[in-house]
Amino acid sequence: MVYIILLGAPGAGKGTQAAKLMEKLGLVQVASGDLFRKALHEQTELGKQAKVYMDKGQLVPNEITIQMVLDRLAEPDVASGAMLDGFPRNLEQARALDAALAKQGKSIDKVVYIKVAEEELLKRLGGRWICRQCQTPFHEVDNPPKTAGVCDRCGGQLYQRDDDNPATVKNRLKVYFTETAPLIDYYTEAGKLVEIDGMGDADAINGRIVAALK
Repeated sequence: MVYIILLGAPGAGKGTQAAKLMEKLGLVQVASGDLFRKALHEQTELGKQAKVYMDKGQLVPNEITIQMVLDRLAEPDVASGAMLDGFPRNLEQARALDAALAKQGKSIDKVVYIKVAEEELLKRLGGRWICRQCQTPFHEVDNPPKTAGVCDRCGGQLYQRDDDNPATVKNRLKVYFTETAPLIDYYTEAGKLVEIDGMGDADAINGRIVAALK
């Protein structure tokens, strides 16, 4: 049973690395952003509440996020562990997660922090495109699809998220660094943080992560 957290600012490559790690580690990815979009698509009450904040580039309130993630972690397919992507984002969420897992005799094993300079994050997010079907990320410069607008993996349509426009991106990064940065200290003190250089080729970054986890 293994529980891993992927930490990193928007655009740090968490989604790309999660997909690669899923194949190598056999863990289910639990991405808070995907949970929000699924809830919105299904018109759930939590999804509607989350959309108001997501459209503004703001973090969804803790009570909504925590409940959504904990509900997902209670499902059978993650009984043997999971890889958390995009959660927790602040200390309240981290403590709530630790408390919930502790009640089940479980705990977070490792926290992988993918560190990327802010200038690079702005560049990456400005050219990011996502597959509507499988959520695979692409970039018009660094990782373009073989056919424009079409996902290499499943053939789905690619789109640019509303919260990837320049003004919203800058606000997302400001919010992230303000509210999420304290998690670095929290998990460092717990002896669980592994910092990874997030610059360069995705495969090289993945190699660093796998080596650190071993």
